[in-house]
Amino acid sequence: MARTDIADATNLTVAQVLHKRCDALGAGATVAEVRDWFAASSHRRMAFLSEEDRYVGSLTREDLEGEVDPRAPAADFAHDGPTVDPDAPARVGYEVATRTPARRVPAVDSAGKLLGVVAVTDDLGGFCGTS
Repeated sequence: MARTDIADATNLTVAQVLHKRCDALGAGATVAEVRDWFAASSHRRMAFLSEEDRYVGSLTREDLEGEVDPRAPAADFAHDGPTVDPDAPARVGYEVATRTPARRVPAVDSAGKLLGVVAVTDDLGGFCGTS
């Protein structure tokens, strides 16, 4: 998967460093469905819930740890932010993404549409999935 180094992103916007191939789960997904989605790949660090392409919320694996009813709506545990505007400087996306262990932040436009995710590499040196 291609990467854009942080040093090369000085004049780029969030829209230019997005990982656009991010799968969102439906807003009605259950805790079990989100856990299964995470279990399918160790690279999945943040799940997004959407309704008709509109961002509903984000979850990390840690949000669903413990004794949580697997039939419960995942949206009950989701966070509605932070998000980042696609027109913001790439550096802003980097700073917001690296505030959490997931190193991810969803890019959401002014209409609430989920456009993709800013994903920072494990070494914190770049944006992943930018091709």
